[in-house]
Parts: sequence; structure tokens; C-alpha cells
Amino acid sequence: MNSPVQNEDAGRAKTGPTAHPLLEPADHSQYLLRSKAEIVYVLRGLVAGKDHITVYFNEGQNFLLSAILQVDDKEVILDFGADPETNRLALVAEKLFCVTSHEKIRIQFVLRGLREINFQGASAFIAPLPDAILRLQRREYFRLTTPIVHPIKCQIPVSGEENSETVVMEANVIDISGGGLAMMVPPVGLSFTAGDVYENCQVELPEVGVVQTTLEVRNVFDVALRSGAQVTRAGCQFVNLPGPMLTLIQRYILKVERERKARESGLA
Repeated sequence: MNSPVQNEDAGRAKTGPTAHPLLEPADHSQYLLRSKAEIVYVLRGLVAGKDHITVYFNEGQNFLLSAILQVDDKEVILDFGADPETNRLALVAEKLFCVTSHEKIRIQFVLRGLREINFQGASAFIAPLPDAILRLQRREYFRLTTPIVHPIKCQIPVSGEENSETVVMEANVIDISGGGLAMMVPPVGLSFTAGDVYENCQVELPEVGVVQTTLEVRNVFDVALRSGAQVTRAGCQFVNLPGPMLTLIQRYILKVERERKARESGLA
């Protein structure tokens, strides 16, 4: 049951044409998913999308092309590669780095202890579920402009003067990505400056959930609307965004994009 992309080049070193640069998880810890439920969800998405995976091992000296065939809450089954010798080397490798992309999202994880099994009449790999998954959507990959008719809101706790209570301000979100968001600054009660940090902010994503995050203001500038009115726009970066919060954002982006495509195709 070999993937159609597999070919006789599958055992080349990672400098070959199908190579993906491996990312160091420690540099992207905020994008690591460790919950078993989230890991299974992501891997099942790869199954449904029939996404091809590059599997590196032996310090990158070997790799093979594969695909995930089945996932449960304990194990993952992958397609055998095209080259028998490369498959044999993979079975004795201590650590295998798996890299792929699903709907513009970079996914990377480590498998250990591959075994060979018979799956639906063909040889396949089976391994324990990975301990973590790096699910990285870089800011330059995709930034969603939020709906104008029903804008999403960002609630920002703002401390007043000494001994005064914290006030929660609300701003319309203009766009959002895995790295941050931009919002229209309310006309009164809130003034942003680059470098300001706001903790315990909440962004409610309709039909998806509530993102709780710390925001750092990166830039502030005035925008002229078609009506001639001037409004202030603030670009903010998520600070140490937890993996589950990133997952909510990515689910919302995919949901809105699917709805948009359905409208354009006349299906909705």
C-alpha cells in the first residue's frame, strides 16, 4: 500500500529534492501540543487529508516518503516506503522525525520504536503515539480578515489609576493569525503604544471557543476610511500562546475559509 509519491529516490539523504528543514521544538515551544486528544485530532486530520509525510532518521542520512493510514489513542500506522532497504533501516532506527504540511500548517513529530505489521493485506509501520506534536502556522502563511458584518471582539483588561478597579475594554478584531491579531482601537478609554503588554485578554471565536492570551502591541497607526474618517489600528503579537489556544485559532480560520469557499461555489 505504497503512496503514489513514493519512488526510487526515497532513501536519499535529507539534502535531496524532497527535503524539509527540521525545526527545533525548543524554539517553538508555544506551538507544541502535548494533549493526547489534540495529538490524535491532528494525526487524524493527516489521514483524512491523505497528506504525504517525510520521515527522517539516522541523523538525516536516510529518509522515506510515507502517509498515515490509521490512528487510535495508543498507536499510529504508517505506509511502508518504496525501498525495502530503507524500510529495514527505519525499523531499527531509534528516533524518526516526521514532517508534513496540512492546510498550510507545518506539522512535525517524533516516532520511536517502529514495528512492521500487516495492514489491509500490505506491510506497514506501527509505532506508539508521539508524545508531542509541533503544529506551526507562521504569521506569513495565512492571516484571516475577520467578517465585517459580525466582527469578533477582543476584551482587554485595563488597570486604571492606583487603587481603582480594572476595566475591561472591547475592540473589534480586524484580522487574526496564529501569531497575532490587529484591532481597531476604541475611540475612547484606551490608548495603545508599541511595547505595551496586556494580560488576560479574551477573544471569542464564534462556534469555536474563547482564546485567552497575553497581547503585546507591536505597531499603532492611523487609517483613513473611505468615508474620510480616521481610525487607529493596533497590530498585536500573542505572547507565549499555549498550544490549545493556537488550535482554536486555526480551527476558526479553517471554518471561516470553508464557509467563504462554500458561498463562492454556491453551496451555501
